[in-house]
Amino acid sequence: MLICEQFYYFELILMPILSKYSNEQVENLVDDLLKVLVEHKAPLDLSLMSLGNTLSHIINEKVPAAQRKQLVENFASALSDSVEKK
Repeated sequence: MLICEQFYYFELILMPILSKYSNEQVENLVDDLLKVLVEHKAPLDLSLMSLGNTLSHIINEKVPAAQRKQLVENFASALSDSVEKK
């Protein structure tokens, strides 16, 4: 779990479960992203819209069109699972 100043606790769910990245690499990047949201004093809706737009951009730029739907479904499922555990 990470704490970024007054931001929320976030539980990392890695896709796939066995990642080629260390927990430290992932946590550092997530912490940096959260710090930017805090610096901009982004409210919840702006934070979610910005992160959603970022995800859409990354998926559209980096994932072949034929694989996007499955990746998004897997990601949405993992996200849903991560918030249902709270």
